[in-house]
Amino acid sequence: MTAVKCGHDVQPTPNQEAPVRYLVSVIDNASGTGTPEEGVAIDAFNDMLEANGHWVLAGGITPLANATLIDNRGGAGIVSREPLHNTTEYVSGFWVIEASSDEEAIVLATEGSKACNRRVEVRPFIH
Repeated sequence: MTAVKCGHDVQPTPNQEAPVRYLVSVIDNASGTGTPEEGVAIDAFNDMLEANGHWVLAGGITPLANATLIDNRGGAGIVSREPLHNTTEYVSGFWVIEASSDEEAIVLATEGSKACNRRVEVRPFIH
């Protein structure tokens, strides 16, 4: 994903339910590996999300080597320079989108997967 930008909150009309927000996680085995063609496709996908009122936020995430795990339960103050899970695949980017249904979110996530040429996982936020 090429940029991080924040969208505005969409307010429902009186007889309309508020859209649900979804996290679309981009799954990869490296960060920052997108090709120029994928960057163009991602930008077009982002523009479509924004034009159709689905855009909230998106961004890329640095590799697992940059992760810091913090556990301050009970004031433990443990800070470890390591990821939660050591794995070959991880979240390398994300979108937060708004959709009117799970089905619409899946359609949008499918388009996002095609644009970035990576697997994605879509999950609704708790509301």
